[in-house]
Amino acid sequence: MKRIAIFASGSGTNAENIIKYFQANKSAEVVLVLSNNPEAFVLKRASELNVKTIIFDKNQLNDSAWALENLSNLELDLVVLAGFLWKFPPQLLNMFQNKVLNIHPSLLPKYGGKGMYGTHVHKAVVANKETESGITIHYVNEHYDDGAIIFQAKCSVLQTDTFEDVAAKIHQLESNHFPEAIQNILSENG
Repeated sequence: MKRIAIFASGSGTNAENIIKYFQANKSAEVVLVLSNNPEAFVLKRASELNVKTIIFDKNQLNDSAWALENLSNLELDLVVLAGFLWKFPPQLLNMFQNKVLNIHPSLLPKYGGKGMYGTHVHKAVVANKETESGITIHYVNEHYDDGAIIFQAKCSVLQTDTFEDVAAKIHQLESNHFPEAIQNILSENG
């Protein structure tokens, strides 16, 4: 069975969706949820679904010894960033080459980069009177939102949409597509 670790910083709706998806279909298992935020609701969600959690700080994340101790023995097939707001460190990218992916709430390359996440993206989409938005699932490299695009899904943005309306549409796309895209990636990688 394929093994997944999820890094998240916030509420954890995507992480919960992924965990439940793979608990039901049994092709993979989320074995660990890691968070840089000890108050993140994702930790409670993971715990309630019997998934081990780890809280870490920036020094630990950037410490190769910590990464080896906590991640290398897990035999991970994929590392998923689901609302993780820190830049992923180079030593972890090297440890998990071509095995780290992220979801972004826009159609990259639009509205990507440092500081562009969550409501910041949706507000920019509305302010710029975009007619569509969407999600991008991409591999992670050393730059924010710059890795190879794996999958995109679109939704329309109406002139009357608020950023909250756009956020709801994006959340629905994430819910519908993120777990299946992960499954497809795992299947393609044998």
